[in-house]
Amino acid sequence: MFRRILHELKEHAPFTALGAITGIIIMVVILVADVPASISEAIFYTLHPLHVVLSALVTTAMYMRYSKGRLWAAILIGYLGSVGIATLSDAIIPYLEGTAFNISIGLHLPFIETEAMPFLGVAKWIVINSAAVIGIAIGYWKQATKIPHLGHVLLSTWASLFYFTAFGTASWVPLLPLIFIFLFLAVWIPCCMSDIVFPLLFIRKAVAPKGH
Repeated sequence: MFRRILHELKEHAPFTALGAITGIIIMVVILVADVPASISEAIFYTLHPLHVVLSALVTTAMYMRYSKGRLWAAILIGYLGSVGIATLSDAIIPYLEGTAFNISIGLHLPFIETEAMPFLGVAKWIVINSAAVIGIAIGYWKQATKIPHLGHVLLSTWASLFYFTAFGTASWVPLLPLIFIFLFLAVWIPCCMSDIVFPLLFIRKAVAPKGH
């Protein structure tokens, strides 16, 4: 398992880095256009539930491909691997990274927040948890992982970026090299753990994959 983890981290490092580069480009555009924090917040709360959907889809699909596919286990693993790790990647890690470098930044946990979601007017916790249910349902019935995983990485990168610009206050330009590192680390390990390692930890004896 340890060798598998190292292999997956190595395989996913290049396009995680590419995602971080796109994040830096987006951040430069935000700074040049002087985009208000409220816009960044609305974009974050759009990207984060989409990230949860794809994370739940891939985590559940990976478990279903290599296991006997117990429904209750698929739901539990899909939920913890999406809401739990997406929250870690999109919110908690950016918050910890920001505070470590004295960036003024607030902590937000969307899956338990009762405030209304931008655009929708529905409580945030309802939207986030519903996104997990949708992803689990899709992953349970269709075990596709490659394209959703790539989308997962990009969405997670952009969600982490907009968390910084929505809830953080700093002189961002001198911090751009650090932001690249922040984005890379906030996505690289959590996404690989969520999509690949986490569901496989619950499989005692792998069966032949049910699809490619």
